[in-house]
Amino acid sequence: MFKALLINKNETAQSVSITDIDESQLPEAAVTVNVEYSTINYKDGLAITGKSPVVRKFPMVPGIDFAGVVESSTSDQWKAGDRVVLNGWGVGEGHWGGLAQKARVKAEWLIALPSAFTAKQAMAIGTAGYTAALCVNALEKAGVRPEAGEILVTGATGGVGSVAIALLAKAGYKVVASSGKASEGDYLQSLGAADIIDRNTLSAPGKPLQKERWAGVVDAVGSHTLANATAQTRYGGVVTACGLAQGMDFPASVAPFILRSVALLGIDSVMAPIALRQAAWQRLARDLDGNALESISRLVGLSGAVQAGEDIVSGKIRGRVVVDVNA
Repeated sequence: MFKALLINKNETAQSVSITDIDESQLPEAAVTVNVEYSTINYKDGLAITGKSPVVRKFPMVPGIDFAGVVESSTSDQWKAGDRVVLNGWGVGEGHWGGLAQKARVKAEWLIALPSAFTAKQAMAIGTAGYTAALCVNALEKAGVRPEAGEILVTGATGGVGSVAIALLAKAGYKVVASSGKASEGDYLQSLGAADIIDRNTLSAPGKPLQKERWAGVVDAVGSHTLANATAQTRYGGVVTACGLAQGMDFPASVAPFILRSVALLGIDSVMAPIALRQAAWQRLARDLDGNALESISRLVGLSGAVQAGEDIVSGKIRGRVVVDVNA
């Protein structure tokens, strides 16, 4: 038996509880992992609160991330004792996830936990930090160099934003953080933000083309924020879009793309190929300061995951929430 956070739903309501589950109930897959830590992402919050139809079947153990140790494997890719990390692949949505003491998943969904990180540190990064690394790598691959100009990071106090600021600053970029939390200026500057702007300057409807400022953008917000950031991007600049905290819509025009040659790159963390995942984690292992991980994360036990899920959807979370599933 092991403990897990379990979501159930009937015709009228959704319920969430911590319950004991027999290992025989785990889904069929090649690798069984003793989970040490998981985390709360925005998608986990949506699953826990039921505010968006993230969960595709019930009952479901949420948690799109986990880090732990292989207990057993029928695949030659992994053996007992291997330290592994998982991000995405529909885990916590259509396949039981990481907010549990055990998980059973496909071998190809796992990557080796970088030796630079403990399992706890890996979950302080989680999908949010891994997504931030995908964005930074995409900006570099598209030719955006530090000397090109300022990089805008929206949703700056969130998990993606916090890690993106730290990685970009480490790589020598001048980072401008967009945030609605005026009290978090010291936090954002400690991560490496050179300047901070109020998110309200981006969140309302704006003109199709605006004064050029950004050489690149990491956007985790979507909607009018993404549209305005794109409208302010300099000629030949690159915008990476990876989130929808403000909304799924994109109320923009083609003007920035055909008049300024702006590139809009979609960043998917869920189904990204292994090579991109490994490159992202290599960057995190190389460039992310362990002290930054401490400042952007806090720890809760499995019993605190429900409240953390509610808080992240309500915009009350700064940085990352790590879940000790054995506490």
